[in-house]
Formats: sequence, C-alpha cells, structure tokens
Amino acid sequence: MESLVEATSGAVGALVSTTILYPLDTCKTKYQAENRAHNHQKYRKISDVLWEAISTGRVLSLYQGLGTKNLQSFISQFIYFYGYSFFKRLYLKKSGYKSIGTKANLIVAAAAGACTVIVTQPLDTASSKMQTSDFGKSKGLWKTLSENTWREAFDGLGISLLLTANPSIQYTVFDQLKQRLLKEKMSKNRDDVSSRAALSAFSAFVLGAVSKCIATCLTYPAIRCKVMIQTAESDEDEEDKAQPDSRKTIPGALRAIWKKEGILGFFKGLQAQILKTVLSSALLLMIKEKITKTTWVLLIALKRFMFITKDQVEELLN
Repeated sequence: MESLVEATSGAVGALVSTTILYPLDTCKTKYQAENRAHNHQKYRKISDVLWEAISTGRVLSLYQGLGTKNLQSFISQFIYFYGYSFFKRLYLKKSGYKSIGTKANLIVAAAAGACTVIVTQPLDTASSKMQTSDFGKSKGLWKTLSENTWREAFDGLGISLLLTANPSIQYTVFDQLKQRLLKEKMSKNRDDVSSRAALSAFSAFVLGAVSKCIATCLTYPAIRCKVMIQTAESDEDEEDKAQPDSRKTIPGALRAIWKKEGILGFFKGLQAQILKTVLSSALLLMIKEKITKTTWVLLIALKRFMFITKDQVEELLN
C-alpha cells in the first residue's frame, strides 16, 4: 500500500511539473541537439528557439510531444517511486535493520533508476525526436516509433543507465557540504553543551540546490551526448549524412561535438538544464508532498468500497 501511494503521488507530481516546464524543456532540447560549426549555427543562444516559435506563429508548437513526455514522466516516476519503496522494504526485511544506510540507499536508488530507464527509454527517445522536429511538423508517438526499428528506439540506453549515477553524485556532494556546515556550527557553539547542530530548512534547500547543480555540471557532457544520439537524424549536415551512424554512438557523439564546437560544446545549454532540473525537482517534491495524503485517503476509500462490494456479492451468491 505504501509503495502504491508513493508511486501514484510521485507520478502525478511529475505530470504537473513536466507540463508547466515543457516549453523550457523543448527550447533546451532543440538547442542541445544542434551540432554545427559556430558560423553555421541556427540557434546562437537558447532564446533564439523561443523567438523562432513566436516569429513564425508556432508558439503552441513548444508543446509538441507533450503527451508522449507526460506519458514517459508518469510511467517513469511511478516505476521509480514504486521500485525504490519496494527495494527499500525488501532490503530492510532481508537485512533485519530498522533503517537504511547511505551506501545501501544509493544502491537501491540506482537499481530503481535502472529499471525505470530500461522500461521508458523508447518513450524518451520518441519525445526527444518530436521536440527537435521543425515547429508544426512533429509526428505522433506511434508514427515516430514505427518509422524506426526497436533497436533505434533504445538509442542512448547505455548513456541513460550511466546517468542514473547523477543522484548518487548529488547525495555525496550534499552530505559533504552538510558535514562542513555542521562542523562550523558545532565549533561556534562548542561552549553550549545543550545545543545540537542541525540544518535549517533554508540551509537544506540551498545545499540541495547546490548539490544538484554540481551533479548536473559533472554529468552534463553525457546529457548532451544522449540528446544528440537520440536525435541524430534531425540535425545532419552533408558530412553527417555520409556517415549516418556516426552520432548514434557515444564516441561518435563526443567526436562530433569536439570537432565542430570545441570543449565548450560539451556544456552547450548547461544553464537551461540547471534551471529546468532545479525547478522540476522542486515542483515535483512540493506537489508530491501535497497530494500524498489525498492519495492515501482515496486508496483507503477504494479499498473499503471494494471490500464492501465483495461482501455484498458473496451474500447474493449465498
């Protein structure tokens, strides 16, 4: 029951946050996917994507692929929160511990993340292709998937699995920053025996945001490569067309970025990625906390209704 509540509230939270931030996500993805030399770039900054949509009267096209993205977000968050809660309870049951340690928590989170990526990768690839297509020319989910093989639907799976390390990096950085801050507090209050050092809500929020930014910066080259691998056919020049699979591998994507954009190309769109990631995480957790209690009430009411209905059916049969 607990796993189901966590999964449902997390999935609904992801649905709302994805919808609110989707135009930013579309601009970011189109900007990340472009891989051209500096003098041939269509988008010199991320705001150019937004102005293109406005100038061509295609503002609503910023939402192209929203249905697919929402479906992916709902399923991925449901699987992640359900899997995390399930693996956590399984670990505590098998180990006999009352609480889960840091290392075990990271392993459980990575396992839940890996399961999520494997199941939702085709939807992730399809949504990236739909976002990066020309404004007003996006195809539906089924047509996008049917035009490619199942192998192509899983483009970027390896690098997506690699990116499940992002939360581990975030948690490690958060823990290190937390320990340093608490040591400073303890040194200032060492004369006061009764005082106990603890992070305030604001300090925890700031450290959480900083640790997420650091984790995003460290893994961003992989994030950029994943987008390029998934959208390889949507932004090809003459040289790329001669080697159609050159950008569908991690080494090929890395080589293409280095050759055309240099070292700074690995961090193209980083600011938008950080903004979107931090806002998305904040919205997701806020909405999830708000609807968890409501989800509990609805599921309990549904369970009681089903129990009463079952008893009524048995009485009629007897």
